[in-house]
Amino acid sequence: MKNSMIKLNIAITILMIYGCANNKTSMMNVKDTVVLDQPAVSCNGNDRYFNFSMAQILKKKGDLTSAIKFMRKAVELDEKSVYLKTELAILYLQNRQNVMALDVLETIIEQHPHHIKSLILFAKIKQGMGEIEDAKKAYENVLERDPEQEDIYLLLGDLYLGNQDYNNALKIYKKLVNHFPNSYPGYFFIGKVYSHKEDLDKAMNCFEKALEIEPDLIEPHFEIIKLYKKKGKEKKTVSIYKNILEKNPESIRAAIGLGYYYHENGMKKEAEKLFKQLGKRSETDPVVFKTILQFYINSNRFDIVKTVSEGMLKGAPESSDIHYLTGIAYDKTGEQDKALEHFKKVFPDSKFYHNSEVNISFIYMKQGKIDRAIDYMQKVVKKMPDNPLLLFYLGSFYEEANAFEKAEATLNQGLELDPDNVNLHFRMGVVYDKWNKKEKSIEKMKQVLIIEPDNAEALNYLGYTYADLDRNLDEAEMLVKEALKYKPDDGYIIDSMGWVYFKKGLYQKALLLLLKAVSIVPDDPLILEHLGDAYLMTNNKKKALETYKNSLMKKKKDTAGLEKKILELTKEKTKE
Repeated sequence: MKNSMIKLNIAITILMIYGCANNKTSMMNVKDTVVLDQPAVSCNGNDRYFNFSMAQILKKKGDLTSAIKFMRKAVELDEKSVYLKTELAILYLQNRQNVMALDVLETIIEQHPHHIKSLILFAKIKQGMGEIEDAKKAYENVLERDPEQEDIYLLLGDLYLGNQDYNNALKIYKKLVNHFPNSYPGYFFIGKVYSHKEDLDKAMNCFEKALEIEPDLIEPHFEIIKLYKKKGKEKKTVSIYKNILEKNPESIRAAIGLGYYYHENGMKKEAEKLFKQLGKRSETDPVVFKTILQFYINSNRFDIVKTVSEGMLKGAPESSDIHYLTGIAYDKTGEQDKALEHFKKVFPDSKFYHNSEVNISFIYMKQGKIDRAIDYMQKVVKKMPDNPLLLFYLGSFYEEANAFEKAEATLNQGLELDPDNVNLHFRMGVVYDKWNKKEKSIEKMKQVLIIEPDNAEALNYLGYTYADLDRNLDEAEMLVKEALKYKPDDGYIIDSMGWVYFKKGLYQKALLLLLKAVSIVPDDPLILEHLGDAYLMTNNKKKALETYKNSLMKKKKDTAGLEKKILELTKEKTKE
């Protein structure tokens, strides 16, 4: 289904804090065992070195599409060169063409199963695409062929740890320390595994071993604190916090941790003293803010942030930074009125002033006060008229208010500033869809896919739209299948696939997929209605009626069609 894409589901706070960032995977530490023979430089288009050189020049200029064309030509001229193929795969990866990169790497691995760089690239792409089981197998393959790849033990162990497969994680980390007896991360992560398994004594031994190897690192101390907390050792916990602060009085994390520990254990005066000191310090030391952001905001530990920041405000009551953090924490815990109170105390000269105004706008929208939300966002846009992101937000607010002409004009204003902005194009497609301008919506989604061919949301939206219009069903199936390559466990995309099969008359296949979609997204009324339709077409009227009623309980508007289905089935049941 495309419904999830229609709703405004924006991670505002994180966007506000970070802006945009690129996450680049470094491959530079992996040695390539294949050497490229380098012929004399020439300007001959049929010369592999010329094409390779052109690709490298264009890559440096940021023109990855043209670089790929030259690198493909180089590969055509020297099909046996593993180096060239690997460079082509890297270019595809940098251009976000993961599937193309995988195709090249699979060819290399098939011909050269011991080429470690390709195996590692393949595994990392699989991991990035969320295909974790394939990534695990690929990393295991790397270690079988080259047990000296220290980083791979850590990557593989982390996958097992992330899946809470502690036994396999333990095996991998133990192999790591067998190969590298002085591996600090090996002992550290073995300690983490034992801690998860509640084998606290073994965990303690491993963290202490990690400290023997790297005595100046602070992280094992915090892990030992966690163990003492689990054991209820109050004095030991406080003692280690104090030891950290004696060795490193600048440790904001230790000061926050100790202050919150005091607060939790009823030592309010001690906590208040520490928090006040942190508040005063935050006015001149940006590390205080960064530490709260890194260890508490990013970890969604908003209750801690509320306690700490409220305490810090007693030491720095006029601090815009602290009011901003406190506002985020209250917003995230659903206390919107308190969030508004703090956001409104962020001064105009603060670097967070505009962010606070945006957050205020979104809170009003969440409270159903869409006119106030629009009014606030308009003021922000007037102050920063050349910011496409703010125009995106304002356009989305107009969309929420069904003011489609204003939404279109505002999003177009953003596109004039940033013509290739995928989010603006996508949002415009959603607006046209809600406006019942289906053809324009389809064209917008096609534009998104021209700019970003692997955009799963646009692939899904376009495929679902075709299915809903009962046309181009083969193309719809292809589009949604492509979306599933990138997001195989997305319940909304699985629903789209089920809906395509439903429209094709493949009701049993549709039913199986729609059941899977509901298992992932159990409370979405449209997915439930689709499932009811599939039950009806597979002659399970009892289940259809039950599912329609469940959908109606969750549906807030446009219920007439669903009520009609329920009424018809109820009448049939009465006749029986």
